[in-house]
Amino acid sequence: MARAVWTGSIGFGLVNIPVRLWGATAPKDVRFHQFDRGSGRRIHFRRVAGEPTREALDSPAETSAPLAGRGRPGGASRGGADAEQEPSHAAPPLEVPYEDIVKGYEVAEGQYVMVTPEELAALRPERSRIIEIQDFVSLDDIDPVYFDRSYLVSPQRGEGAEKPYGLLLRAMQRSRRVGIATFVLSSKAHLAAIRPREDVLVLETLFFADEVRPVSEIDYPISLVEPAERELDVAMKLVDLLATEWDPARYRDAYREEVLGLIESKAAGAGVVREDAPAVPTPGVADLMAALQASVEAARKGPAGPRTRRRRTG
Repeated sequence: MARAVWTGSIGFGLVNIPVRLWGATAPKDVRFHQFDRGSGRRIHFRRVAGEPTREALDSPAETSAPLAGRGRPGGASRGGADAEQEPSHAAPPLEVPYEDIVKGYEVAEGQYVMVTPEELAALRPERSRIIEIQDFVSLDDIDPVYFDRSYLVSPQRGEGAEKPYGLLLRAMQRSRRVGIATFVLSSKAHLAAIRPREDVLVLETLFFADEVRPVSEIDYPISLVEPAERELDVAMKLVDLLATEWDPARYRDAYREEVLGLIESKAAGAGVVREDAPAVPTPGVADLMAALQASVEAARKGPAGPRTRRRRTG
């Protein structure tokens, strides 16, 4: 059963709408635990101190956390005359208590600025109780690369939220615009877009502008080679033949289904044999026109006959 991840309100001008946020997606990744092949014992991970690093630029007090690169080689000692010397024999790494762990930010290769949990807690933004809509923009103006995670927005029961909730929803549907807001969720400030989806509001967290990598950062510069008009005509014909209405149920994660089938077969004690599919050759640039023509012919035939184009409305 889904659980609300945030409770508060949406501010729409002078209108206040009590709402709850619910996760809109449920990833179905197949997750495994790790085991020792020979004994079948479960693998566990410990927090241990590794090899010394170069000295940090900043550090908490020596009594609570030594400078990175000083003392406790391999986590073996807390200080004293022997702290700066390597042990004569390799000692097993010692597990570090959670309260002795601090965070280090690498500012140069091997150089770290140490920050304590208390210092981070002092800077942590306070949890928001309101999502204040600041602007309304066209959804078409937001590049999909900015979208991060989706949440369903529901009005809180018994708070008189249904009417203003419906008002905001219908206003967005009619204006074809989405609300842009900022709020704090899980101790992190988020940029968000609130949009209508069918008869419910959806909140999409967005990446901030400096989190989206510009195309100029790509190592290999992209220099387009303009296609010949005949090639473009055939490519457009292929696009038209494959055009259809968006139906996400048509697409499946075949690999995940095969992994789950393997697990079910093993659980039932049956053997599984998987036959490798023949490799499909990738056409080179010289074969571009031939590949386009062949693709058009294949799209015309299709598994169930030629595809019928649907008339666009609206």
